[in-house]
Amino acid sequence: MANLSGAVRTQRRSWLKPGTWHLRTRLVLVAMALLVAICAAIGLFSYASMDSFLTRQLDEQLTGAADRARDFGRPPPGASGYKPDPLEGRGQRVGTLAGRIQAGQVTAGFLASDATRKALSAADNQVLLDLRRDGVPVDRTLSTGAYRLVAAQTPYGDVMVTGLPLADKQSTLTSLVWTITIVSLGGLVLIGLAGTVLIRRTMKPLEQLSEVATQVSRLPLDAGEVALAVRVPPSNAHPGTEVGSVGHALNQMLDNVSNALEARQESEMKVRQFVADASHELRTPLTAIRGYTELMRMTEKFTPDGQRSLARVQSQSERMTALVEDLLLLARLDEGQPLKLSEVDLTQLVIETVSDEKVMAPDRAWHLDLPEEPVSVRGDASQLHQVLVNLLSNARKHTPPGTTVTTGVMRSADGSAVITVTDDGAGIPPEFVDKVFARFARADASRATPAQPPLAPASAAAKGSAAGGATAGTALRTADTQGEPGVASAEGTSGLGLSIVQSIVEAHGGTVEVTSRPGRTEFAVRLPMQGAAPAS
Repeated sequence: MANLSGAVRTQRRSWLKPGTWHLRTRLVLVAMALLVAICAAIGLFSYASMDSFLTRQLDEQLTGAADRARDFGRPPPGASGYKPDPLEGRGQRVGTLAGRIQAGQVTAGFLASDATRKALSAADNQVLLDLRRDGVPVDRTLSTGAYRLVAAQTPYGDVMVTGLPLADKQSTLTSLVWTITIVSLGGLVLIGLAGTVLIRRTMKPLEQLSEVATQVSRLPLDAGEVALAVRVPPSNAHPGTEVGSVGHALNQMLDNVSNALEARQESEMKVRQFVADASHELRTPLTAIRGYTELMRMTEKFTPDGQRSLARVQSQSERMTALVEDLLLLARLDEGQPLKLSEVDLTQLVIETVSDEKVMAPDRAWHLDLPEEPVSVRGDASQLHQVLVNLLSNARKHTPPGTTVTTGVMRSADGSAVITVTDDGAGIPPEFVDKVFARFARADASRATPAQPPLAPASAAAKGSAAGGATAGTALRTADTQGEPGVASAEGTSGLGLSIVQSIVEAHGGTVEVTSRPGRTEFAVRLPMQGAAPAS
């Protein structure tokens, strides 16, 4: 729950940062914001124009009503104190307000909807009394509603107040506001939908460019034969447009990368073929050297120095033979030769291989960690045996006497078979961990123990991966580490042991990885169980 709430908070924070939004989202929002600004400007201008127009129109009507009220309310000649009611004049419409102010007294009323005269309240009369009498129309709110009022001095000494209701003007302006609002909202929805569709179509070529780049980024370009066939479609690679220029440049870059990969692949094939041919040709002279050495040992008499020299020649020829055989094996693995598949009992294979190592190195403590039920995989029995031999021999050759080496087999939760080889030696140097599976990789020779190849202390982790995933382990320093002539070379260390391990495991669709720290180094091989297809 804590992780979920943290993810939700992170997502909310990202939405608060416009820079993290998709480009099409920002474009749609910008278009809608522009439309809102345009609609607001048009609305304000329209409202102000309509208000000004209606005000002028109302003022014209108010002037006419005031003239009619003043003319009709003029006292007749010879009348003593009688003054007609201004509202009774012809042409006054419903709602018209008229009043007379004389000697501080207000006599006013308005025409009701039934054409009868209604008197104003005392508060309304006070509002009329407070008006400026300069003939300039003003807006005031009375108990009967809002009015446009004008007060002016008459020639006969009175002040005539005339007013027209503002209800029609306010109703018209309200209708205008609603109209502008509805039209603007409709325009926003239309622009949002149309803009989304148009921008999505416009951005489609960029998405295709991104898809091509993503596909290329997922290709394993570091090794092996790579088919870089993906390209930007011609419709999006025309230099005439901005997107087309990018697509054209991307295709040119992919062409150059493809040519470079083909050149690299051709070079690797030539090197592999050379190694295979050279290794094959070296077998005959090496066999002859060993044969003549044995013949001379049996038929000739040598001084003690001669005997040592002859033994040296024989040991070096044996070491060279082992190196040639390892190179031939790697060449076959690189060529992807088919495996001789059968059901292999890893548990029994581990028991037999560890038993052989006990005989060769009784000064190490060899332990087993095996499950109650056998663990089987479908693979090449001889090659899987080679994996175990290389891992255990490295543990033997690159750790001092008294080291505990534990070999285990188990089933993992994901259905893979896992072989582990662990030792409590000094460990592998951190800077060397990532190189243990490289061919002819060598640890710091200064860390070697007497009569042993270089040890490799320190903690770290390295990983050799393949199509399926996997892992093998042990306290090996690395079969790829070889000492000075006459030390580990006497045992035939070729410097290719872990490279062979990785190649065999990957050919079985598995992976091998190493983790190391002072006092514990583990190689782990992970192989698919029965039914899994080996890697091609």
